[in-house]
Amino acid sequence: MSGEELVIDVRGVTKRFSGRAVVNDIAMQVRRGEIYGFLGPNGSGKTTFLRMLCGLLTPDAGEGVCLGFDFRTESAEIKKHVGYMTQRFSFYEDLSIEENLDFVARIYGIPRRKEAVNRSLETLGLVPRRRQLAGVLSGGWKQRLALAACLIHEPRLLLLDEPTAGVDPKARRDFWQEIHRLAAEGLTVLITTHYMDEAERCHRLAYIAYGNLLARGTVAEVVRSAQLTTYEVTGPNLWELAAKLRGAAGIEQVVAFGTTLHVSGRDAAAMDESIAPWRVGGWQWQPVASGLEDVFISLMDRAKDNFS
Repeated sequence: MSGEELVIDVRGVTKRFSGRAVVNDIAMQVRRGEIYGFLGPNGSGKTTFLRMLCGLLTPDAGEGVCLGFDFRTESAEIKKHVGYMTQRFSFYEDLSIEENLDFVARIYGIPRRKEAVNRSLETLGLVPRRRQLAGVLSGGWKQRLALAACLIHEPRLLLLDEPTAGVDPKARRDFWQEIHRLAAEGLTVLITTHYMDEAERCHRLAYIAYGNLLARGTVAEVVRSAQLTTYEVTGPNLWELAAKLRGAAGIEQVVAFGTTLHVSGRDAAAMDESIAPWRVGGWQWQPVASGLEDVFISLMDRAKDNFS
């Protein structure tokens, strides 16, 4: 990444609670204008990592910079230039959209506050609903208000913690269109998500499970590095076939996809031996490209739970 502006450049980031490492020796580099997806199961340490980046939690170990500031000793400066959207809606439900944005602008001490609020309303398409109470908004409009509040102070880095949970597909699509517009203008985005279609919209990804970084790169790089072999199976009584395949040598996943099964594993030779008896009886086996979901489930199955 030499010659490219790194907005986030940290390594060895570690956080323990009650002696258990919930973030364990994580390194991350994110370029300016990049949408970087941060994925993993619940409890994997994603939110803890975000909170350390923006100074809401103090790491137990690690070094590096965020926005050019030491992320351990200059967190107050980092906070001024970061927009952080949490998982839960955290605005005043008895205030209108406009009043909530004005309140946030006051907190940041934004000059010409009214102009900033109006600009934020217009940019996120909130003008027609500016006087609507936040408490009666749908999930999609609450999301739009939260994003407007994150952007009102014109941050250089946007941290989004599962921002599309609970919103409808159109709202999700509109949200991602806005995120890509912002990235094209130079805003850097680090986003956590559980949705595989959203992960594929990111420029690069990192996958964390139980505090440990297991994979990172572009979607193609992550899929390729998993070295996963996947077959698509069609034919009769697929549910009965799935029960017979699960646990066989080399077979890690047997998942229903509509009227087909996806059978995956990393040991291709062992897989072929296990499925050989089932290549008769009307079942058709077709090699297919492994998907991101196949890869992430495989990674999660291999990860060691840090509660055990």
